[in-house]
Amino acid sequence: MDNVEYVRMRNADPVARFQAERAERYEERRIMELRNFSFEQFGNHGEDINASGQAGSASVELESGDIRMDDGVRIEVESEDFSIETRRLEWKDKARTLTGGTEDEVNVFRTNGTMFAGTGFSADARRQTWEFTNGVNGTYIHDDEEDEEEEEIAEAESAGADAAEDGIAEAEAGGGDETASSGENTVMPTEDAM
Repeated sequence: MDNVEYVRMRNADPVARFQAERAERYEERRIMELRNFSFEQFGNHGEDINASGQAGSASVELESGDIRMDDGVRIEVESEDFSIETRRLEWKDKARTLTGGTEDEVNVFRTNGTMFAGTGFSADARRQTWEFTNGVNGTYIHDDEEDEEEEEIAEAESAGADAAEDGIAEAEAGGGDETASSGENTVMPTEDAM
């Protein structure tokens, strides 16, 4: 079959869509062989795309949903902000694991510039972890944005609390209309404090 689209369903919800330039289905072996393969894996009852990717070829076990991808593989997991590139990977659907060949180099990238390469790659989608067992090297870039936002919120809350105490003290001393402001937080003394 040429120019094929196959949707895998579970409990009436789509879990994955495969597209291929060429597909050959072997009923006795319950396998579908695909050429120039691309896929999308769904979550949230088929409403969200969790991962997408492509490979030069793939073999899909129809009963289990396991997939062996070969001839150049690229997978993007947008929700986790990483991409994987390698020669071949194997997805085990029930275990929700992805593994590379023990001797195949796998490259992992993030949009912030983090990049790792190594052999013996494995990932566990349930635990949201990945690892290499050999020859890993690369660069890890720590995103300070989240840490900075958390620090700014904590500082603003602390400054707002200090300012509120100062405003209450001034209000008790007769200042009455004082407003303390720190960043996005504005604290006004209550009428009880005045």
